[in-house]
Amino acid sequence: MKTVKKEKYILISSDENSFSDFYTVLLNELPRLKEEHLILELSDKIKTTKEDFLLFLSVSERKKENSNSFVIVNKTINVDDFPDNFNIVPTLIEAEDILEMEAMERELGF
Repeated sequence: MKTVKKEKYILISSDENSFSDFYTVLLNELPRLKEEHLILELSDKIKTTKEDFLLFLSVSERKKENSNSFVIVNKTINVDDFPDNFNIVPTLIEAEDILEMEAMERELGF
């Protein structure tokens, strides 16, 4: 797992060979990243299923409870298979846009 500190968020990229390896490493790092906005960029090379992505739903909910954003970037998954409040987008630019929108919503008290 690679992490890069950006101005407004932490970009997490997968460099593991399997989803389970990546997920395990991420779970171990999440307590350290509790106060950060996260964009998770999952490699298309890692074989994933809908169920794999659903494992991140609880992470997303916890981040929202702490007034932080959590967005997954993956262009191969069908976003219509997931709840509307679960942020999955195909590009990093769209992920950054979601961070901006959620920051505005928090400022307005939504």
